[in-house]
Amino acid sequence: MSLYIGIDSGTQSTKAVVLDMKSRQVIAETRAPHKLITGLPAGHMEQHPQDWTKALDRVIKQVVAKVDASQVRGIGISGQQHGFVPLDAKGSVIRPAKLWCDTSTSEECVILTKKLGGEKAVLRKLGVAILPGFTAPKILWLKRNEPANFKKLRHVLLPHDYLNYHLTGNYFMEHGDASGTALMDVRKRKWSAEVIKAIDPRLADWLPQLSSSDSIAGTLTPKIAKKYGLSTDIIVSAGGGDNMMGAIGTGNVKPGVVTASFGTSGTIYAYADKAVIDPRGEIAAFCSSTNGWLPLLCTMNVTTMTEQMRWLFGNDHKAFDKAVSKAPAGAGGLVLLPYLAGERTPNVPDGSGAMIGLNADNFNEAHLARATMEGVTMGMNYGLQRLASLGVKAKEIRVTGGGAKSPAWRQIMADIFGVPVVAMVEDEGAAVGGAIQVAWAEARQINSKAKITRFTDGVAAVNEKTRCKPNKKNVARYRELQGVQDVLSLALRDVFKLQRMLND
Repeated sequence: MSLYIGIDSGTQSTKAVVLDMKSRQVIAETRAPHKLITGLPAGHMEQHPQDWTKALDRVIKQVVAKVDASQVRGIGISGQQHGFVPLDAKGSVIRPAKLWCDTSTSEECVILTKKLGGEKAVLRKLGVAILPGFTAPKILWLKRNEPANFKKLRHVLLPHDYLNYHLTGNYFMEHGDASGTALMDVRKRKWSAEVIKAIDPRLADWLPQLSSSDSIAGTLTPKIAKKYGLSTDIIVSAGGGDNMMGAIGTGNVKPGVVTASFGTSGTIYAYADKAVIDPRGEIAAFCSSTNGWLPLLCTMNVTTMTEQMRWLFGNDHKAFDKAVSKAPAGAGGLVLLPYLAGERTPNVPDGSGAMIGLNADNFNEAHLARATMEGVTMGMNYGLQRLASLGVKAKEIRVTGGGAKSPAWRQIMADIFGVPVVAMVEDEGAAVGGAIQVAWAEARQINSKAKITRFTDGVAAVNEKTRCKPNKKNVARYRELQGVQDVLSLALRDVFKLQRMLND
């Protein structure tokens, strides 16, 4: 047996799987929850990094107890993208981490974009726009709003990098996750001296050295190894952001494959051999965690929205699906903007949830439930259409995340996207991706030409029983509603700003 542990540290929980690379099967898995910090002002979304490490320790010990620990060879970590974990000179956390879904940094985005010469200049210099969720504006926010904490800052890490640090004691960052910081030129895969200068010249000394995605972040420290019941020669791979690891876990490691993740956030992405730069900055020109590129769109409110609606009616997931199926495609004309925490694509950081089209016939559980699933999916379809305009077209979409488990939702996805949708055999794509990456990284130390497909084949397999084909009648209906949602998003932006002022 050759066992590899894959970790997915998400916004709501940390998951662990053990992949037996010889049998190509997941033989153990578990998860542990963690929560957001409550009571923060509108737009602020934060977590304690210590909660992540506690959950990490718990899930690794649990899965190790289920297998032959002597056969474990490595650990690969997926973490929520972007974010900002500030550490002092001793490696201690200075304050809670600001997350990908934190939109409190809108003003800092404006400041940095202006300093760098405007939006077009930023895209030329970085390949990505500077958005509130990214790390760069969060660092500037700390400098402008918490100068005492900024004075302590000596190390900048992303969430998954902090977990690597917890395991190995090493400061490390790979190109994939780093490309979502707005601190790196994604074409050259180098830190941008101009962005660093615009924030603070000292930042150049506080960022880790960038490494390729097939690198080894280190080995387990003696303390951690003893805690887990593992040896100190267990390697920890470079890891990556959850989307980058999800790409590996769904076999999205070569051109032609498109993945959609329906989790707390929604993402759609595809592998590319070269950077795909969106002149409008709506599609992120990220690097993959397999040394390629990963053009990606992200929406901020997916299962957060559906779970809120499910909770409202007191349904379990099966009952919620049943309610959705009782309403017709298009939910009787209801159109939802699911902007509970603002929105990233399209960029509406001040946004809030809105629904139009209510009447006496559709103001009921079934129609509201269906409109929620449709609304978040059309939000993602906005980005899929943008990807298509850049030459990245989908013939099939592999879906993962909590939403992929719903038969009713998968059919809605197929009808809105207009292409077949299929789920994976192993639905914990990011965690599985972490396990695959560390096996690949280990092999690359021996043979630098070892291909990632050697490890994804047979593991990242689709589940044909879940395949849904688009209904032509429904496709036409959703195209009409998509137009309404797109117009509504533009029309309400000034209203959103006024509403945010009332909440501040």
